[in-house]
Amino acid sequence: MTALRRPASPKVYHITHVDNLSGIVRDGCLWADSLILQREGPFKSIGMPEIKQRRMRIEVKCCAGTVVGDYVPFYFCPRSIMLYVIHRSNHPGLAYRGGQKPIVHLEADLLKVIDWANKEEVRWAVSLSNAGASYVQFRNDLAVLDELDWDAIAASDFRNPDIKERKQAEFLVYGMFPFDLVERIGVFDSQIQTKAQEILSCVRYPPPVEIKGEWYY
Repeated sequence: MTALRRPASPKVYHITHVDNLSGIVRDGCLWADSLILQREGPFKSIGMPEIKQRRMRIEVKCCAGTVVGDYVPFYFCPRSIMLYVIHRSNHPGLAYRGGQKPIVHLEADLLKVIDWANKEEVRWAVSLSNAGASYVQFRNDLAVLDELDWDAIAASDFRNPDIKERKQAEFLVYGMFPFDLVERIGVFDSQIQTKAQEILSCVRYPPPVEIKGEWYY
């Protein structure tokens, strides 16, 4: 089987609870976890507390003086392994137990985001595997996109531990991520679509909200 090359226009995906959209719209951006902790604002966390704490200690060595928790995280695919964990709701480390239905995917164009970040001198990085693991490697140049395992990223069967690790590669944006860079929001069903559209009704040019069943389990 021929290995997949990176897409011509790769997309990245941030998952969050639909209830968090109100705060994102109000602030005009997504905040990194380290800043969310400082702000102590309303936020419905869907992650694992232990992993979030670990990400506050893992250094992003290509961006000296920063840790993973200083960045807004994105996956290179929808239907991520984290979403599967949320869907199953049986992992002992998972505090959130509301299932996948309220989770929305915020999609952005990777190359446009990198262009914005470079122009604005905002640091960014790519992890070659799970960014919450102590052995993770980071890069912050475009050549890294050819180092990613795009077959693993696209895989729907991730029982193989190596595929599972490489599928969890992340794109990280330091500090905050402007909501204006979100080009599309994918949702589970029409109920969540309506709720998201109501939240976005105050946005002058809101991204389309589409039902994307194939992005869910």
